[in-house]
Amino acid sequence: MKLKRVIIYPKDIQRITGKSERYGRYLLKKIKDDLQKEDHQFITINEFSAFTGIDQELVNQFID
Repeated sequence: MKLKRVIIYPKDIQRITGKSERYGRYLLKKIKDDLQKEDHQFITINEFSAFTGIDQELVNQFID
């Protein structure tokens, strides 16, 4: 059984959106602020999907 990641990184956001990796870092920071998470906490794919409105299955295609 292949394990899948549950955390999203700026490089993943770059692949999904076609924007820069810097935009990916900005978006993760914006999501953390919105969810009231601390800097050391991660953003899950589920949280990213809920925030952006992008279907989770579509996001998983870019991460695999």
